Amino acid sequence: MTKAELKKRIDTAAGRTPADMVIKNAKVVDVYGGGIIAGDIAIADGCIAGIGTYEGKSVYDAKGKFAAPGFIDSHIHIESAYVTPEEIGRLLVPHGATTIIADPHEIANIKGLEAVEYMLEAAGETALDIKYMLPSCVPATKFEHAGASITAGDMVKSLKDERILGLAEFMDFPGVANATDSAIDRLIAAHEAGVPIDGHSPGLSGLALNAYAAAGISTDHECTTVEGMHERISRGMYILMRQGSACHDLETLLAGVTPENGSRCLLCSDDLQPKTIFEKGHLDNHLRICVRYGIDPITAIRMATINAAVCFGLPDRGAIAPGRRADIVLLDNLTDFSVSKVFIEGKLTAEDGKYLPAVTRRDSAAMESSFRVKDFSVKKLKLNLKSGKVRVIDIKPGGVATGKGTAQVKLDADGDFVYDEMTDIVKLAVVERHQNTGNVAVALLRGYGIKAGAVALSIAHDSHNIITTGVTDEDMAFAVESLIAQGGGVVLVKDGAVLESMPLPIGGIMSNQSGEWVDEKLTAIHKTAHRELGISGDVEPLMTLCFMALPVIPALKLTDKGLFDVLAFDFVPLEIE
Repeated sequence: MTKAELKKRIDTAAGRTPADMVIKNAKVVDVYGGGIIAGDIAIADGCIAGIGTYEGKSVYDAKGKFAAPGFIDSHIHIESAYVTPEEIGRLLVPHGATTIIADPHEIANIKGLEAVEYMLEAAGETALDIKYMLPSCVPATKFEHAGASITAGDMVKSLKDERILGLAEFMDFPGVANATDSAIDRLIAAHEAGVPIDGHSPGLSGLALNAYAAAGISTDHECTTVEGMHERISRGMYILMRQGSACHDLETLLAGVTPENGSRCLLCSDDLQPKTIFEKGHLDNHLRICVRYGIDPITAIRMATINAAVCFGLPDRGAIAPGRRADIVLLDNLTDFSVSKVFIEGKLTAEDGKYLPAVTRRDSAAMESSFRVKDFSVKKLKLNLKSGKVRVIDIKPGGVATGKGTAQVKLDADGDFVYDEMTDIVKLAVVERHQNTGNVAVALLRGYGIKAGAVALSIAHDSHNIITTGVTDEDMAFAVESLIAQGGGVVLVKDGAVLESMPLPIGGIMSNQSGEWVDEKLTAIHKTAHRELGISGDVEPLMTLCFMALPVIPALKLTDKGLFDVLAFDFVPLEIE
């Protein structure tokens, strides 16, 4: 800020100089005092100068609507919407979002720091202020092959970049609890840079949680119980209450919000698909849920604004008060939180559900060509079992955790698994696509419900290798080959023919098309998955499958290196001795 700019702001606040713009007739939500203020909002150079009685060069009549601070999503992966940063801005701003805390962890596991730079540059093309955390675990674990590596040394340099807000979710919670050199080196990089560190510690408790918090990790979005929430808050952590497309923890955790701990509670999406945005919204939907579950509206708004600003060290936003950014959302009421207008730095940016700025996109060519698959063939899907008594990955609908199941399955003369639709058990395979290793790991999956054909994705958290499941090896192999040919994304096949597909050329996980295009494709894929392939109606066919390769969420998962027991933190054989 220059001396002239500061003088202008002070003169505007004092009423000596007309504001650039004045918003009149608004009911201002006071997140500090907990009430509603009557008064004009004066704006100078994109900043709130004051609340009171003002004149301005331009005047906007709010017509009695509530003026709330711009919403802040405290943790989101843009890539999980299958769109680019420019497009996520177009989708989220009309729902009141003015800032998001984003972790480009997914594409960083494919293209490393080059991908982080692409995401940073693309963020410059949207009015939404995208604050990036630097991915902390690339690769996510040593138990799978990713496309890149970000070392502690890389972090030291990257965390000096003013465009990087902090260190993203630290998924290696065993490494932290056991004080491994690798974990400590990465944590030290963040501490020396003086930036916040996001957490990821599902199920962690007791002394291990103490160790995690002692490391300086300040948040957790993986909390799923009130008990876990209270334990983390008592250890000085913030709870990011998640309501996304895959995980719905908000309703459960709201029962644990009290007047004493409410300031430690934030709202986040984590993973959010366009369909969810179009049908339910974004943080405006979170706020509706909060009020429906008995949370005071201003308390709810605090969780979407000032609490996040304080948590992440963003003192210039989160409130409608002098000196703060003029990020303002006009709401029809404080019940359904219908968003009428959105101002970002004092500029009208969305109106009646429409994003107003023109959408321009950064060149994403460098993020393409991300498939290096060695010697794949249908033969690699064969099993050679000596016994039909096996471990099975059990799907738990509505979340990303899985069960550790067992089953007695049929085998052919060569010891290969024989599909039986009465058992609802099918093969699941992960095909390594980054390092030309030729790795293909095969396990068994129960509860997906597929009865015909196969599905293949290049979206498989966190390393995003190819994941496929189906009732025949031939259809699974054909799905993998078709997916590689189209440059990644999603493929549904049956009897050697492609039924539906969604190409995702940016790293194999993101589209260069609009959110509407993605939603149309996903809708068609979901219908075909349920109607033609018979996938269970209570199973989301894509997000469920892509999390079957996530070796940091309990209990049993599959990576390109084999079947992984997350609780034991080690590989286990498919056969049970």
